[in-house]
Amino acid sequence: MITSKEFKEAQNKAADALAKAGIALTAEERANIEVADMGLGRLNEFGLELVVYVNTDRCCAKELVLFPWQICPEHRHPPIEGQPGKEETFRCRAGQVYLYVPGEPAANPKARVPEDRKDYFTVWHEIILNPGEQYTLMPNTLHWFQSGPDGAIVSEFSTKSVDEADIFTDPAIVRTPMTTEE
Repeated sequence: MITSKEFKEAQNKAADALAKAGIALTAEERANIEVADMGLGRLNEFGLELVVYVNTDRCCAKELVLFPWQICPEHRHPPIEGQPGKEETFRCRAGQVYLYVPGEPAANPKARVPEDRKDYFTVWHEIILNPGEQYTLMPNTLHWFQSGPDGAIVSEFSTKSVDEADIFTDPAIVRTPMTTEE
């Protein structure tokens, strides 16, 4: 859990990063930037900031902002109500993203995972995304990602997103953002 002050600071920092990358937001989008600290209260290490443009029964489009070395922890998008789960394409817009999926583990991965949470990262096949590069994940695929030293912005295009249904490897993760007063 983070404080409401930390939440607002993260919203502003994310909005500034998007503007720097030439991605315009409306006042409403800026005010509604989601700050997900994953319930760990360690936003500089774990979490991401999101702008949701559209999320219907058929499609979803978002911007994901990751601060330097910030990690979106390992998770998958399971089947829901007879549907196969979210299929998503990540397209790097700025910075560098290290995406990890099932497959041959990287010999020297770029990721920096804190030792106290390392057991909850089980897939280590590394895909490095630079601006203009993209990768598509099929439904129910275990994955996680981390930005590089300059942070990153990733556009996500997917089928319907139900973030609260994501299944995280780390049982301490709480996907729905919560804040507390100072």
